Amino acid sequence: MSCYARVAVPRPLYQTFLYRIPESLVEETVPGSRVVVPFGRKQLTGWVDELVHAPETLPRGVRDILDVPDPQPALTDDLLDLCRWIARYYAAPLGLTIRAALPAVLTVESAARFIVRRGDFDPGLTGSEKRLFEHLRSHKGPVKLSSVRKSLGPGPWSNAAVRLAERGLLEIQQEAPSLRPPLRTRQVVALTRELTSLQERDNVFKRASRQRELYEYLESVAGRAEVAHLSERLGISRSVVQGLVDKGVAEINVEEIASHPFADLPAPPEVTHAPTTAQAAAISRLLDSLDQRPPNVFVLKGVTGSGKTLVYIEVLRELVVRRGQGAIVLVPEISLTPQTLSRFRAAFGDDVVLLHSALSDGERYAAWQALRSGEKRIAIGARSAVFAPVKRLGAIIIDEEHEGTYKQSDPAPRYHAREVAVMRARRAGALCLLGSATPSLESWWQTESGKWQRLDLPERIGARPLPAIHTVDLRSAIKTRGREANGRPSGPVVLSPDLKTALEDRLARGEQAILLLNRRGYSNFAQCLECGTVRTCWQCNVSLTQHRRPPRLVCHHCSHQEPLPEACPECSAPGLRQRGVGTEQVERVLEETFPDARLARMDVDTTSGKWSHHEILERVGRRHVDILLGTQMIAKGLDFPHVTLVGVINADVGLNLPDFRASERTFQLLTQVAGRAGRGEAGGEVIVQTALPGHYAIQYALDHDFDGFAERELEERREPAYPPHTRLANLVISGRGELHVQQAAEAAVSWLQGLLDARRIVGIDLLGPAPCPIDRIRGRWRWHLLLKSREPEPLGRLLGYFARRFEPPSAQIRVELDRDPVSLL
Repeated sequence: MSCYARVAVPRPLYQTFLYRIPESLVEETVPGSRVVVPFGRKQLTGWVDELVHAPETLPRGVRDILDVPDPQPALTDDLLDLCRWIARYYAAPLGLTIRAALPAVLTVESAARFIVRRGDFDPGLTGSEKRLFEHLRSHKGPVKLSSVRKSLGPGPWSNAAVRLAERGLLEIQQEAPSLRPPLRTRQVVALTRELTSLQERDNVFKRASRQRELYEYLESVAGRAEVAHLSERLGISRSVVQGLVDKGVAEINVEEIASHPFADLPAPPEVTHAPTTAQAAAISRLLDSLDQRPPNVFVLKGVTGSGKTLVYIEVLRELVVRRGQGAIVLVPEISLTPQTLSRFRAAFGDDVVLLHSALSDGERYAAWQALRSGEKRIAIGARSAVFAPVKRLGAIIIDEEHEGTYKQSDPAPRYHAREVAVMRARRAGALCLLGSATPSLESWWQTESGKWQRLDLPERIGARPLPAIHTVDLRSAIKTRGREANGRPSGPVVLSPDLKTALEDRLARGEQAILLLNRRGYSNFAQCLECGTVRTCWQCNVSLTQHRRPPRLVCHHCSHQEPLPEACPECSAPGLRQRGVGTEQVERVLEETFPDARLARMDVDTTSGKWSHHEILERVGRRHVDILLGTQMIAKGLDFPHVTLVGVINADVGLNLPDFRASERTFQLLTQVAGRAGRGEAGGEVIVQTALPGHYAIQYALDHDFDGFAERELEERREPAYPPHTRLANLVISGRGELHVQQAAEAAVSWLQGLLDARRIVGIDLLGPAPCPIDRIRGRWRWHLLLKSREPEPLGRLLGYFARRFEPPSAQIRVELDRDPVSLL
């Protein structure tokens, strides 16, 4: 009797495909196996979802599986089951879900070539090995694996070739990427000469304005930058870079890029601390739960500086060292958490494997294999590390679990690593621990309802007090400063008198300060004072942000750039007025106000290389930086004892966005960045500049009162209902033609409403359609509609049915399903 398999392929298709299993491949073909199958006129790598021994209906022209390349299934049973759940819950194609869970080398077809090295037979060859060897001997030169399948038909040719290679009978070329880290280099331009006066700069650059702009930009980023970053992100040509070299003020060096900044560093010595009473209580409850089946989900709410990492390490010490189990530790972004990673390496040494985007395909595959074999037992990584094939999984820990980076936004599957971690831990009988000073309201809601358990670390290590926070009302500051000579209101307040005085005080005492402004660039937009025109992106319906070094207008959505016009393109009035403040403008004000201070700016424009975040933070740690200025990337994972002042330039950025999470994000950002101050003996202070000092998100942040904020915000979301009071799905419909997108969105609503009415489905509310808050990005118009339901299962079934059955009116229309979105923009 013939055997069949349902195979998931890496295509946006909401179905699996039935294939016949040739007799020669029956033993190798099991659920989770990687298989090569014919698909149309191509051959694709897919994965076996399930075996079918007696299909109810047999499609006409059912085709055979061509090969099973691996001796073991690519997916273990538990990971395959997890992928099925993700595909169902998030209404995503199973093939794309499996592809997201595996290293890239296991998701593409091999380009192997075989070359015979010895012509004599080995007496111990199997039947398939003999057939392959005879076929290869009859050809001269390399033979492609695809040609072998075409000539010999389906069979275990990949595995047979591996066994022949082990006997020395043939050589395999390009069967898998090299596991040796490739030597990767980058070209870096660095300043070699300081031009201290304006006269000297005029003499050197004369009319070469672009070279002067580049020189001043390099000054602002510690004197060096990657050449590729300058050309790709800033639009600076190679000839401009070479011009600086020719003038003798810069040089270009070739540097080797390490896979991560810890590659060549020994693990730091472990610094042991006696747990505080609260830490000891949390550790005890977590260890007790390990013997429950299944262990519960715990939310560790600890104020900034309370020692959450110590709790993580002590729990893993029991699991990994004493019980021989494995663990996964998720962090928001690998590059921004060097101190956390160092502590894990100090505690567990070579048992730790880092999974991150800087690894080559071969290195990632080697790390994956080390975890799967049990050689390594702790995986630390960002979002996708939730799929790490850890043996005997005992715990999944998510640090800073509130961070939005744990949500995959594009492409599908649009999963949230926190929800996947909870489900994986539950199915594996493992502990799931979520840590944060400002837990997400979804997690908080689960603890309030009793479904998850809550642990508290209410005090900092050493009983150090949380920093005092006070606000500066920007409205009063602007009124106090008055107007310019021409009668117009003066520009925005960057440094209020209070913040300026506090910075002067820290610089005089040799202490450090951190300034936060969650908006990069020089100003928010450029506007004509005569006609009021604002320069906007031609591909996106957003204003262009003005940048100063080099001068240009930039779209932060599609990266379009254009020169800063000298006159208004609409009315020809001279000059455009700058509106709003970005990190570049703050940096300029700091340079003018504190000319002797050592500054570092940390935003997307200055962190050009993979590990430039680490390089900047190392300078801060060595106290080579007096003031660190940056966007939200400086608000987490930093522990510098000499930082005694944190200033928030404008706390209102993002507060009034048309998104139901705007207040929550503002509260979390302010609380997190405030926690960077006062972590040493000298204590700390936080100054928050805001035009909305009475807003409840800011008021609760001033008091470090998460519980009060959560209670108020949950009440705000009760009516109209938003998560966590209800489950939410955002369906985004996009295309090149605005009218076609609107019609497609209306057709989707009509289809869904008809289904709800015909099936008499209750408890699901349909809102929309309406244009997205940002209604055009990268030339595609965007409309969306929302589905709300208090029960997750009916919503999941509806989304799955819609994904499989709804056909957009045009092939140019794209439909994106985002369940549990973290943003509606």
